[in-house]
Amino acid sequence: MTVTPLHPAFNDPRVTPELFARLVEAVQPIEHRPARTPDVVYVPAPEGTPADAPRVFTAINGVMRDAMPVGKDRRNEQQNYAFRGIDDVMSAMAGPMREHGVFILPTIADHKHERDGKMTRTLITMRYRVYGPAGDCLVADVPGEAFDFADKSTNKAQSAALKYLLFTLFMLPVDGRSIDDGDRHHPEPSAEHRAEQAQRQQRNQRRQGQQPRRGRRAEPGPWEQQPQQQATHRDYLAEAMNAQSREAFAAIRAAAVEAGAPAEYVARLDSVARQRENAANQPQRQRDPQPGDQPQPGQQASAPAKQEPSRQPAPVPPGVTSEQAAAQAEQRLRLAASRANMQNLDADFERAYGLPIDRAAANLLNTFAEQIEKASEQ
Repeated sequence: MTVTPLHPAFNDPRVTPELFARLVEAVQPIEHRPARTPDVVYVPAPEGTPADAPRVFTAINGVMRDAMPVGKDRRNEQQNYAFRGIDDVMSAMAGPMREHGVFILPTIADHKHERDGKMTRTLITMRYRVYGPAGDCLVADVPGEAFDFADKSTNKAQSAALKYLLFTLFMLPVDGRSIDDGDRHHPEPSAEHRAEQAQRQQRNQRRQGQQPRRGRRAEPGPWEQQPQQQATHRDYLAEAMNAQSREAFAAIRAAAVEAGAPAEYVARLDSVARQRENAANQPQRQRDPQPGDQPQPGQQASAPAKQEPSRQPAPVPPGVTSEQAAAQAEQRLRLAASRANMQNLDADFERAYGLPIDRAAANLLNTFAEQIEKASEQ
């Protein structure tokens, strides 16, 4: 019989049972080791869910098909690099996720703070549950890290984790080269991509040089970052709102279709035309003022001239400051524009009233919000 002596370490009294167990596990073959808990977990749909309800995998595939590219239109001047901002990513994903019934429920699985000189370093692990229409979900853990001099490091870490979850889960490309490019060396961007790119370029141009009126932020906002120079594109929606005749509107609509505008954008143009036609068929005293309306010939003597909404701040209720009223009105306006899928809200408002949203009074913001809500109901 052959006796194999143990390693001297096993006779060392300093080797505790816990350390011995770890040593045994380390020398085990890989196939005998316990499996690692996966980072992504699938939770099936609840009992009683219809069998034909789309599962989360199908819904995610639909979102991936409809999601538009998100370019690196932001720039960090201090460290000299371009990046994709969380606001642009959420704007690109909100519509497709609503369309396919996908939503994300975030929770913080782990949270650590530590001081690094004058800054606070935050390390978090976000746990995201991605639900589909059937109620089933995917659970994924995503890390996030951020530094800040004040109290915004946790917010930054959460934004970073969410941004990269959306990037990797839905495979968001930077430009149109990653979308059905086939074997082409220089693929032609799709019509939807061109329209989305034009809208994003217009938003970047409007942000240049503007300063915020409301709110305080510890991190740099989009108005503090110098956007890249972009080419000027026509705003067909604003031109349609100011069209003086059906022929003029038809020419604007034809130009938008020829430029490759998506079906949603053309439908919004048609909605503006219907709204203005309905307003023209109503008695003059019942009409609401519309941007771009002109008095008809012969009405100057019989009907008073159309008055534009007052640019003076309207009286606010007691206990509410004009700043608070304007903030509430702006929130209502942006919510109405989001429901109407209105991408050029800031440009349309400034073209109609001659000043940006962040400098407008509450009465102007509420007036424009009412117009959008009426157009959406038709």
